[in-house]
Amino acid sequence: MTYFVRKGNKYNNTKQLYNGNRYDSKKESSYAQQLDLRIKAKEIKGYDRQFKLDLRVNGYKICSWKIDFRIIHNDDSFEFVEVKGFETYDYIIKRKLFEALMDEMFPGSILTIIK
Repeated sequence: MTYFVRKGNKYNNTKQLYNGNRYDSKKESSYAQQLDLRIKAKEIKGYDRQFKLDLRVNGYKICSWKIDFRIIHNDDSFEFVEVKGFETYDYIIKRKLFEALMDEMFPGSILTIIK
């Protein structure tokens, strides 16, 4: 069940609580609900929310990025999903760095951005 938690952050998102987890927006909460339906339909194995990625170059940690969802497909491949309403400068840099490192970190995975 989804219900109102708080409104009025700097991006005008409405915080949501769904299935005991807090989400930064209605869109993110709705996507989690879709993923739960996909699990029930056996389209995917599962997912992790707020999955932490340590972005490293030549062994040096540059930064961390908490991506909204990591989906585990039935063939054990990964899909990383970011649900975005507003793109900040930090987000753009981290996304580009992850795109450059993704094949090394998670071979065969894909990145999906939902706007």
